[in-house]
Amino acid sequence: MEFTVIICTYNRAGNLPRCLGALAAQQGVEGREWEALVVDNNSSDNTPEIVAELAKKLPINVRYKREAEQGLNFARNTGIRESSGTYFSYVDDDIEVSPDWLASLFHSFITNDADAVGGRIHLDPSIKLPRWIRDKETMGFLGFQDFGDEPFRMDGKNRYPYGGNMAFNRRVVQRIGYFNPKLGRKGEGKKRSELFKGAETDYFHRLAATGEARIFYAPNAIVYHQVQPFQLQKKYFRTIHSNAGFQRAFYDDREFPHTIFGVPRFYYPHLVRGIAKYMLQVVAKGPDAAFRQQMTLGHLIGTMLGYYKSNSSTKRISLD
Repeated sequence: MEFTVIICTYNRAGNLPRCLGALAAQQGVEGREWEALVVDNNSSDNTPEIVAELAKKLPINVRYKREAEQGLNFARNTGIRESSGTYFSYVDDDIEVSPDWLASLFHSFITNDADAVGGRIHLDPSIKLPRWIRDKETMGFLGFQDFGDEPFRMDGKNRYPYGGNMAFNRRVVQRIGYFNPKLGRKGEGKKRSELFKGAETDYFHRLAATGEARIFYAPNAIVYHQVQPFQLQKKYFRTIHSNAGFQRAFYDDREFPHTIFGVPRFYYPHLVRGIAKYMLQVVAKGPDAAFRQQMTLGHLIGTMLGYYKSNSSTKRISLD
């Protein structure tokens, strides 16, 4: 087995026919040995039945594995253990891959002797974005990623693949281990206590820290993200930004010489300046134009809350 495509899913059985159907339409991989592995993260819907039906109907090898421990990184790690490919990749259950996607990943791995490869993530063109989503940076919080038409080597620190379209050589696991199950989304990601992102950021930073990371961008490996309606609300953006700050601070083991209520003292003037900047932007340009600053402010507040909570907690995240 050369390649395993891992689809981690939770209560989205309705997405699987489209997701797996696009995988079944791959071109340029004739003669390659590859499989699709669906990791069911303890779904309560009819995911097992849908996967069994698709495995019979589709002209590709489809396998099913259940992971009872809730959390995206638990599911990702189960996918690693259960896969048998020299290379493995992840696509979300709301992703539709392009016809040349898998062939492009193969090409990049073989040509570059790559440790990891990532491609473009575009949003479904049928989605109408709200007016306050003004640039590619903000679209990035919906999974959008596009570095242009030319392949290049990524550093793993400032540029690295996003979770909706990332693939690895199995030797990476031998080098840095598995995904950190403390990080990442829980459940459907609709509740504040579930909505944690950036787990792949930690993984790529760990890979980059080895000093020998060969991470490559494959522009022809294109996927399309089917954005959910709740992800187009300002509440969603505020929450993921606040939770990102909380998560980073909560697990920060550094010692700071000066703190107030467990929060490093230098964050307080940052908070005052952030509030002032946001208010000025609201007055000058309106709330939609100032929303990006509101997200930044939310990240700062989440960070401060994370430091506060970490000093009175057993390091188990709870935002309820």
